[in-house]
Amino acid sequence: MARYWVIFLLGACLLLAACEPVAIALLGAGASTAIRYNIDGVASRTFTAPAAAVKNASLAALERMGLRHDGTIPFDDGETIYAKAPNRDIEIDVETITKQLTRVRIVAKGGSFLYDNATAVELVQQTEKLLDAALAKLAPAVPAAAVAAPAAAGGSKVGF
Repeated sequence: MARYWVIFLLGACLLLAACEPVAIALLGAGASTAIRYNIDGVASRTFTAPAAAVKNASLAALERMGLRHDGTIPFDDGETIYAKAPNRDIEIDVETITKQLTRVRIVAKGGSFLYDNATAVELVQQTEKLLDAALAKLAPAVPAAAVAAPAAAGGSKVGF
């Protein structure tokens, strides 16, 4: 009986030894995600809109979220907007890629080493909502008859 017990223990050890690298890898992946979330803290998005419109939407998002605008400093291809909350420092880079394409990069610092990714992401989302609303007001209304006429005349719906 003792012999079977030794064989059972050896078999169990072999099975557990095979699981250890998997467990360590999963633990490492979870830890790196938590660290990235707290240390990275950067959210970015590219908008199909002029830089001035994106800047105005970013400033409106700051106001909507109750953040204080501390100033704006230009750089080579755009501007950096600085804002503050009681326990956060916000930097918004509005970078012109083309006349109609603008990249926004937002960093929310929550302390000396930790960053707040959730606040940065929320600022991007609020900027997007406000930009969409502003661009919808500027877009000319296209009558439904003008859109349906080419398709009815045998034209391509794709526009070729």
